[in-house]
Amino acid sequence: MKGFFTIFLSALAASSVLADFCDDWGQTRAGNYIVYNNLWGKRDATSGSQCTGVDKVSGSNVAWHTSYSWAGGKGKVKTYANANLVFNPKQLNKISSIPSTWKWSYTNQGNHVANVAYDLFTSPTTSTKENSYEIMIWLSAIGGALPISSTGSPISSIAVNGVQFKLYRGINKTPDRDVVVFSFVAANPISNFNGDLKTFLNHLTQKQGLPVNQYLTTLQAGTEPFSGNNCRFTVSSYTASVN
Repeated sequence: MKGFFTIFLSALAASSVLADFCDDWGQTRAGNYIVYNNLWGKRDATSGSQCTGVDKVSGSNVAWHTSYSWAGGKGKVKTYANANLVFNPKQLNKISSIPSTWKWSYTNQGNHVANVAYDLFTSPTTSTKENSYEIMIWLSAIGGALPISSTGSPISSIAVNGVQFKLYRGINKTPDRDVVVFSFVAANPISNFNGDLKTFLNHLTQKQGLPVNQYLTTLQAGTEPFSGNNCRFTVSSYTASVN
């Protein structure tokens, strides 16, 4: 009986559907990840709400979703629901690879502006409180969404898995420091990604002055909505690791 109960619990953990959470900073642990609702920019909306939930966890793979409607605050990000990888910070020159797979889809009923993007942060120390660089990798720019940029024009480009990414550079001013933001934006949407994120970091360390002794402190994958009516973002499969 005990053996049966153990098997039952294991099966339940691999396939259970958890209740959605709708609070601003709602989160839940999902295997190797923490899935966040993260309504950090909702104050810029005139109306809206968002809820996020985990659909399945199986080994290093997580499936999750987020649903929302947001209006107002044109050009401003309202939220960043995401799956955040739990790992120990590691210096860039000590990282051999960052393999990741990501399969996602989107549905909406109009006025949809958003991105689908990885969000990485680096710091001179292992502390996330000292992050000095942000690296975004946009797999999709929906409805005219644009990245942070000082000039509005790309400064470089890179081909990854046969897809061209334009690179933008900008500054995100915070109360503590100015954070340099690099954004790689895919020329065409990639709804089924399989690649090594270290390729993007190598481009920055070799050609854009990102110090190799910076620590990678954060690796997230999710969506930033600017606006949209009855939108649903579904991640059917996601994996990531830092080696």
